[in-house]
Amino acid sequence: MMNKKWLNILLSMATALTVVMGCSNEEEKSVSVAETIEVTVAPKYVFMFIGDGMSQVQVNAAQVYTGNDGEGEITTNNLNFTAFPTVGLVTTHNSTSFVPDSASTATALSSGVKTHSGVIGLEANKTKVTESITEKLKLAGKKIGIVTTVTINHATPAAYYAHVPSRGDYYEIATQLATSNFDYFGGGSIAQPTGKNEDERNVYEIIEENGYQVAKTKEDILALDSSSGKVYAQSPVLQDSGAMPYAIDAKEDDLMLADFVEKGIKVLDNEQGFFMMVESGKVDWACHANDAMTAIAEVLAFEDAVQVAIDFANEHPEETLILVTGDHETGGMSIGYAKTGYHTAFELLKAQKMSYVAFDELIKDLKASNPNLTFEDVYPIIKENFGLISSEDEEATHGEKALFVMSDDELKKLKAGFEESMKNKDDRDQTEEAQILYGGYDPLSVSLTHLLNNKAGIGWTSYAHTGAPVAIYARGVGAELFSGFYDNVDVFHKLVEICQVD
Repeated sequence: MMNKKWLNILLSMATALTVVMGCSNEEEKSVSVAETIEVTVAPKYVFMFIGDGMSQVQVNAAQVYTGNDGEGEITTNNLNFTAFPTVGLVTTHNSTSFVPDSASTATALSSGVKTHSGVIGLEANKTKVTESITEKLKLAGKKIGIVTTVTINHATPAAYYAHVPSRGDYYEIATQLATSNFDYFGGGSIAQPTGKNEDERNVYEIIEENGYQVAKTKEDILALDSSSGKVYAQSPVLQDSGAMPYAIDAKEDDLMLADFVEKGIKVLDNEQGFFMMVESGKVDWACHANDAMTAIAEVLAFEDAVQVAIDFANEHPEETLILVTGDHETGGMSIGYAKTGYHTAFELLKAQKMSYVAFDELIKDLKASNPNLTFEDVYPIIKENFGLISSEDEEATHGEKALFVMSDDELKKLKAGFEESMKNKDDRDQTEEAQILYGGYDPLSVSLTHLLNNKAGIGWTSYAHTGAPVAIYARGVGAELFSGFYDNVDVFHKLVEICQVD
């Protein structure tokens, strides 16, 4: 048998040669050199981690943030998964667009087919049902777990158990969860549990009728184990349309994504092994809102969840495969901003104490108690939670506060955002310029995150997704197969080969 070190060297040389020489036809362009590896032993345990909206720049932003304090020589910190021995690069386009959505990319990852944006578990004709890796492995005898920080019937988790023409069919997706016979669901709540018009039977009842234990308290969740049977463990603390709280907003005793992964391992423990898909869905949501600090905190909480799998793999080194990837990039995030040139100051982000969602709620409560709220009333709260100060502030002359001082133009933009925020939503500016400035988010909070991000040296190009490729990181049984540059559908096909299922 070839020594693993030499195998990796030969793979790297072959990959480089392919890049230099090019490919002779379109079919060859989508095939990784690593596919020539013969997999002889299937992993017993497979972890598939997906950072929704997480491309290399979101990962690198977390590395820069944790590696620098604004003093001394700059550096980056490796995240645990960026140190994995195998790294690949994956395209994300779907059947109709180079800028995809989570439904189509998750379907590609879970089922190996290209489809339209918004479509879950169906081919591009929107009628032919796919067979996901989770369904294949369930038939092969493995237990299946699905975990997410967002609602459990949101697009990415849904692609691993449901088949619907529209990701907005939340009720239908939830009923398919109930009949999936998968073993463990964990994380956020169920969107529209009684249907869009609130006239359907409560899907929680249907889930329980199908043999699931629904655990909604911290005590009940922590008590779960391999004898619990089929489980849906819903976070006791919810935020932002039924999702788990942003990591930046979570309290010390709140359950985090890592806790749901750890509990999933215990629930899924069995002789045949398991497959667990774990999504950090709010990286995407934070990037949609152009909130860099909140996104970075989500990536770091995601890293904590990956660490649980790493610890497990260290106990089962010859039986475990861990994959970490994104489904697409969100926001067009960049490390580098026109106004700061080559300068970055990520240490400024540490001044942000809450997510844009938590700040919106805070301002909403203030408006309710004081309809005549002024910018002067809100300024101390801005200063406390984002660190930004005006040039007239008495602290503006303090050396350590210099980078937080807003220029007259920046302060003007912030005040304009405040004025828009104080209006009823229907009365706000609907012009194209306003859409570019605020993207449909609260004008005050998005103005704050833009100002702080830009001062830190972070830019954004969109409030939507982009077509950037994403990295995939792998360690464990069959990890070598994931090196190279290939399409997202190939992730599914590589898993089918590694897990030895048809």
